Amino acid sequence: MRAVPETTPGGPEVLAVVDVPAPGLTPEGVRIRVRAAGVNRADVMQREGRYPVPPGASTIFGLEVSGTVLELGAAVPADSGLAVGDDVVALLDSGGYAEEVVVPAGQVLPAPAGVDLVAAAGLPEVCATVFSNVFMAAAAREGETVLVHGGTGGIGSNAIQMCRALGLRVLTTVGSPAKAAAARELGAETVDYRQEDFVERVRELTDGRGADIVLDVVGGPYLGRNLDALATSGRIAVIATQGGRTGELDLGRLMAKRAAVIGTTLRPRPVAEKSRIMRAVQEHVWPHVESGAVRSIVDRTFPLEEVAQAHEYFDSGSHIGKVLLVP
Repeated sequence: MRAVPETTPGGPEVLAVVDVPAPGLTPEGVRIRVRAAGVNRADVMQREGRYPVPPGASTIFGLEVSGTVLELGAAVPADSGLAVGDDVVALLDSGGYAEEVVVPAGQVLPAPAGVDLVAAAGLPEVCATVFSNVFMAAAAREGETVLVHGGTGGIGSNAIQMCRALGLRVLTTVGSPAKAAAARELGAETVDYRQEDFVERVRELTDGRGADIVLDVVGGPYLGRNLDALATSGRIAVIATQGGRTGELDLGRLMAKRAAVIGTTLRPRPVAEKSRIMRAVQEHVWPHVESGAVRSIVDRTFPLEEVAQAHEYFDSGSHIGKVLLVP
């Protein structure tokens, strides 16, 4: 089958499609013919040699796919709800940039009704990330305010919609008027971090109270400022370190605000934990996807053979929503 495995760490130019053997079916696995695969920040970090795959996982890139079930492992439960021929989406450890992938059954969900199967590839990783952090780890409650950094990326565009659909007020940082317009269309109130101090603006928008939850992809440089923008008893969920891995934090202020800093990653979690997250996504998020309240925002699709161009475009930061690959 055609796939994009790891080679030498580097820029987009190191990515290429090659022929590799199809993955073997595991007893608990589901073989999927890939219809589309999402491009994510984790893929870029893996390409650069900064995010190794979990032990025993495929070195083929790709953390999420949509597709059609080809085969079920012998140990897949009869009540899994999965059958050969079903259209599905899946959260992966790796392996999505390929024509076929084998995934533990617990990490596979029926494709949401009414959603184009290519566009559906942009849902599993972002929905699992946002729901597990904002609603599970940070325990968001209806009526609270969440600040989402980077509101027009794959994570941000999904977070705005999901948080709005589940009863939260959403503020988001953006870097241009065009991205501000896109974020407002999704239901967020925007802060242009290039023109405004986001801490001051968040305080203004919340009458001095601050945000109850901050969903942060920047990391170290924003650690102290996120605390400044946080309400009493607020929670900061750090899910990426695009700006750096270290920062300073005034522990006295953290304690005075009775606040919490939560750091999580999704990829290295055990199958049982990822399966639990995917079941929660199916229960709490899929109804909003099927109603149209939460959409897969797709910026561009690329053929698998143009994987280098897809990563170059992703690296430019100009995309609004998801970038997808189609084998």
